[in-house]
Amino acid sequence: MTDFLKFGLNTDIAVQIERSPRKTLSVQVRDGQLIVKAPRRTTDAQIRDFLSKHRRWIENHLEKDRQQRERSRGEGLLTDEDLRLLAQRAKEVFPERVKHYAALMGVTYGRITIRCQKTRWGSCSAKGNLNFNCLLMLTPPEVIDSVVVHELAHRKEMNHSERFYEEVLLVYPDYHRWHKWLKENGGVLQRRLG
Repeated sequence: MTDFLKFGLNTDIAVQIERSPRKTLSVQVRDGQLIVKAPRRTTDAQIRDFLSKHRRWIENHLEKDRQQRERSRGEGLLTDEDLRLLAQRAKEVFPERVKHYAALMGVTYGRITIRCQKTRWGSCSAKGNLNFNCLLMLTPPEVIDSVVVHELAHRKEMNHSERFYEEVLLVYPDYHRWHKWLKENGGVLQRRLG
């Protein structure tokens, strides 16, 4: 279901509402759109109230999203050759970084796969297989290390609990700084996929 709401930004913003068995409301901004995830029985009035209470957050994130889309247009789309070269470089860099941090953290891991994704930077399966986005090769090395440590920490904690972040910070104290960099700049890189 799609609804239209006005947020004082001189334009109507399309709100995509995704209802599911979830228990809480959440909102995200993606490509100039608001996406609301809501429990099945949530009324439109409750959603409007939720959005109204989070108006400042929404306006800030819509503006950040707009700026990222503008920046990504200036950067240009990545070609198939660009992506091939990024993936090739990633296949050299990630195994070495994973080996280094796995030894520091005292964890094992399985297969390392390099992908080109629009939504994820990395993942760790229950079997310890690791996936990394080749677009990370366009980030500072500290960002790469922060993602590697994040995924390896899942070998000890398959969640994002306080204990998970304790594991991350034990090995990579600057994690939050570089995670923030990726949150602020990653959208620009992902939009270069077209």
